[in-house]
Amino acid sequence: MSEIRYRPSDRFLLTVDQLLRRLPAGGQRPAPGPADDLPEPDGLTSAERRRAAALMRVNHAGELAAQGLYLGQSLAARQPATLAHLRAAGDEEAAHITWCQERLRALGGRRSLLDPLWFGGALGIGTLAGLAGDTWSLGFVAETERQVERHLDGHLARLPAADRRSRAVLEQMRRDEARHGDSARRAGGRELPAPLRGLMRLAAKVMTTTAYRL
Repeated sequence: MSEIRYRPSDRFLLTVDQLLRRLPAGGQRPAPGPADDLPEPDGLTSAERRRAAALMRVNHAGELAAQGLYLGQSLAARQPATLAHLRAAGDEEAAHITWCQERLRALGGRRSLLDPLWFGGALGIGTLAGLAGDTWSLGFVAETERQVERHLDGHLARLPAADRRSRAVLEQMRRDEARHGDSARRAGGRELPAPLRGLMRLAAKVMTTTAYRL
């Protein structure tokens, strides 16, 4: 069976349709953690609740940006196999957005005021990564996921011990990111140059620091 090859205009429309379908639903995976009938822990102080909410706001902003990256890379992907890889990973990670939103609501927090900026900027960066070629684009996925793993490790260390639900969400997100990074490397992702990796870390630092407050 021959592979379907889409024109750029067709791919753009398919990507927009994917975005509209994905973001409101947030994926179909149930949130990890304790049974739904368990109450929120009473041991969280107001300060701990605010800290947990701020951390989950950062994670929500990061996952929204990740969707922008995947969609931008999908727009510019050259090979059907690369496009399928990006869409599969993006579909699976869509649930992360919903999980973070649910935790924000439960903790009395709010989303970042700059969410449109995080998504729009990531969409542009993802498109540029895709235009560099499929192997570079997959390498960008692998490096992004490597950095997200380290970021989640830091959040797990800072999260209040009593917030078991948020911890379960972040631990599952970390497992997903590690798997997606490994998959991108196996699919032919190239190691990015050190200066680019450093620039990515700097951009992520700006986003996480800002989203924690705004």
